[in-house]
Amino acid sequence: MWWVGVVWRTPIRLTGSVLRVGLTGGIGSGKSAVAARLAALGAVIVDSDRIAREVVAPGSDGLAAVVAAFSDRVLAADGTLDRAALGALVFADGAARHRLEEITHPRVRARSAELFAAAPPDAVVVNDVPLLVEVGLAPTYHLVVVVRTAVATRLQRLARDRGMSRAEAERRIAAQADDARRAAAADVLLDNDGGLDDLHAAVDALWRDRLLPYERNVREHRVAGEPVVVRPEPDPTWPQQYARLAARIRHALAPADLRLDHVGSTAVPGLAGRDVVDVQVTVPSLAEADGPLAQRLADAGFPRLPGRWWDCPRTAVGRGRAGDEGGTGDDGWEKRWHGSADPGRAVQVHLRVAGSPGWRHALLMRDHLRADPDRRAAYLLVKRELAASAPAGVEADTAADPWFDEEYLRAEAWAAQTGWRP
Repeated sequence: MWWVGVVWRTPIRLTGSVLRVGLTGGIGSGKSAVAARLAALGAVIVDSDRIAREVVAPGSDGLAAVVAAFSDRVLAADGTLDRAALGALVFADGAARHRLEEITHPRVRARSAELFAAAPPDAVVVNDVPLLVEVGLAPTYHLVVVVRTAVATRLQRLARDRGMSRAEAERRIAAQADDARRAAAADVLLDNDGGLDDLHAAVDALWRDRLLPYERNVREHRVAGEPVVVRPEPDPTWPQQYARLAARIRHALAPADLRLDHVGSTAVPGLAGRDVVDVQVTVPSLAEADGPLAQRLADAGFPRLPGRWWDCPRTAVGRGRAGDEGGTGDDGWEKRWHGSADPGRAVQVHLRVAGSPGWRHALLMRDHLRADPDRRAAYLLVKRELAASAPAGVEADTAADPWFDEEYLRAEAWAAQTGWRP
């Protein structure tokens, strides 16, 4: 960001929700092997395929609805659902598949919610959902894990393990989201083109290094303390990562419909720097930010940093007094600040009041640098010079450099010349 925060800290310990992990992958990708390994490690598995069978079991209202929609030709001789017959109908007909989903998906979601609610408070609950991406469920989880496997490998597995013809396997694969769409929804990509030992090693590392500490942080409403990586080159996936985080935050804050913006260095194409995704949430007031919104963000994996925080630009307002516990923050722009409980993704969520100076400053600096390649290059050069001159292991304080005073004035001049508005 282009300023520093000032805080005094007070102990805080709240009770959070269970960690919700969405697991998906294309048919034949090996998703079930990942689920089995996670179960062996201690995860609670909520298997949507299994639930999908339960909701259309003999005597269920789900089976009655399926028969009403597709006739009794989808019933086997013993009164159970003939899944092969039903599959032949729906995989060849998009409208038929949609009718089936309207019957089964609400029932699967309701049963899944029951199983989530029954999990122990310290559980890592993994929801194994084949169509997670297709039905738009990604924002409902703390983390989405996608198992990715080459199509050629999947075709071989479907022929070997399920006895499918190549034509049938290709039809099933084509009926699902493609690899690019699944990758866009993934917080974690597990490649499964190797052997089972390789897959198990990747799952074990994910469990040990990310899921277990993430669960603890969510439960305790604690911000992850992992060091932030400083990238020498920009990451082209930062906007995509922001999109996933923003969707998750919007889901958490519903029914409130608040403006979200990608701000900070990762919002400016071509800028390198700290690998932190900054999200600005526009709130009507700080009182609103202190209400139920704070709890919803914490439960979604974005706990509030305790104490009082404010943005302290050098220009126009003056710097704040770092570490002054008796200070009021009157010399800065007060906000609420949330971090990420996920040790694998550093995030800063800034809750700023609509129209406030800090809110406007974040948007102005972002848009100014996006619009002017020369100023963007100059900004990057200054950041690199500061980083090179900082002591080993110490992050450079970019907001303390006089260059940023001048850049703020340039940004204001640019706004006046172009008629920019937030």
